[in-house]
Amino acid sequence: MSTAFVGGPVHGHPGASALLVEGGSIAAIGSDELALGASDVVELRGRPLLPGFQDSHVHPSMAGLELVACHLLDTPHTEQAYLDEIRAYAEGCEKPWITGAGWSMEAFDRGIPTAAALDTVVPDRPAMLWNSDHHGAWVNSKALEVAGFTASTPDPPDGRFDRDEHGNPIGSLQEGAVDMILPFMPVPTLEERIDGILAGQEYLLSLGITAWQDAMVDSATHDAYVTLDGRGDLIADALGCLWWERSQGSEQVAEFAAMRDATPPGRYRATAIKMMLDGVAENQTASMLEPYLDDAGLPTDNRGIDFIDPVELIENVTMLDAAGFQVHFHALGDRAVRQGLDAIEAAIQANGDSKRHHHLAHIQVVDRADVPRFAALGAGANAQPLWARHEDQMDVLTIPFLEPTAANHQYPWRSLLDAGAPLTFGSDWNVSSPDPLLGIGTAVSRTRPTSRPEPFLPEQRITMDEAITAYTAGSAWGAHREDHSGHIKVGFDADLVVVDRPLITATDAFSATVNLTMVQGTVVYEG
Repeated sequence: MSTAFVGGPVHGHPGASALLVEGGSIAAIGSDELALGASDVVELRGRPLLPGFQDSHVHPSMAGLELVACHLLDTPHTEQAYLDEIRAYAEGCEKPWITGAGWSMEAFDRGIPTAAALDTVVPDRPAMLWNSDHHGAWVNSKALEVAGFTASTPDPPDGRFDRDEHGNPIGSLQEGAVDMILPFMPVPTLEERIDGILAGQEYLLSLGITAWQDAMVDSATHDAYVTLDGRGDLIADALGCLWWERSQGSEQVAEFAAMRDATPPGRYRATAIKMMLDGVAENQTASMLEPYLDDAGLPTDNRGIDFIDPVELIENVTMLDAAGFQVHFHALGDRAVRQGLDAIEAAIQANGDSKRHHHLAHIQVVDRADVPRFAALGAGANAQPLWARHEDQMDVLTIPFLEPTAANHQYPWRSLLDAGAPLTFGSDWNVSSPDPLLGIGTAVSRTRPTSRPEPFLPEQRITMDEAITAYTAGSAWGAHREDHSGHIKVGFDADLVVVDRPLITATDAFSATVNLTMVQGTVVYEG
């Protein structure tokens, strides 16, 4: 079986108009004569042929489950719109808990919703809905009651309950406080998790995504991936980032090694570890070098939260590196970024340069002194381009509360690329849209049609080719796929995408759609 693509530009090969696929691999690149003898011919008609997109930080398992719950990600960002959507969902749902996700903090005063408001639409049973960044949750009074949360319930060391003047929780849980309610909630079955991954996969393939890193894989999700792959139903290449439980310690290294080594070869690998170093800037839990500001613009005593002690972090990363694991850090604030880089440096000093491709995800604020360290350490800069734009979450909840030097150096991709850092792109879906074309357009323009028109820190814009590379070859490097994927190259996997128009400007990317997705020579989506 062979397929020829003819009549369109081939990314990375100026002058080429055709590509031949044989046996799941790219066999030739050249002129339209390659179609001679091919069993199938795809007429590009001027549409570009690109390498398959690869999402370097995504949660398809979680997102898939949430697609069938109360899904608020596409709901207008107002309190009333959220309440209307939750009411409609609850009226048609007979489950003992109302669950969902996707609300945006900007819809509420100071980003804090209340149980009292949620009680108006779900008064009869507990409700818990993650916010869009999954660093906080909105619960109703029934949920607080079931969990036994009162004024006497202490805040966890890695989070907080938002409270009224009497100390009573008001229905907004931040970071580690969310973990405290999870034991009271229903646990998805293995088949439900498998169905979630399948739903996520179907959607991602329709967007041209042929490979991903699942950035939060617990033991149950790991089992779902292994089962799904064993059935032959995992189409994409999936790298699982096993979840480092920050309440535990180095004993996890041996447990992770056993899971990895017992994973059969296939489309799923469990060779990375996800470590959460801090929270997010909009709720002031991102770990910062300089303190957050108050409403008057004056420094507070809050520098965010270190989820893992920096000394323990170095010890554990060194052990993980020695055990052959790649570490995938959540590092949003500049202090968290520095701690992650320090841990990588210590691991290299102890073990030698293993070229594990450790990388730091989100990197919202990077101190200028740390920018060149990415290249020096071979550390990947794993960025989510959709976030680099003006919107209320940025302009109302973040910029006014960051020290100005930090506020003016957010998502510094131009600086990182110029310093030689490996740049990889991902979406963090279900936090934000997984559409790579939207991400590419935002990276090029530092804005979006749905946000304010003025670019956000425009000096950090990157070129169209750099943005496409970050979503293809860059992300392939980040997942150790660079020897067979991420480029259009003879002998590489035939993971390919046809887009409906040439990508020249940000407007082109925002308007473009995926017409065809191919994985290892098989068409898996046609739109």
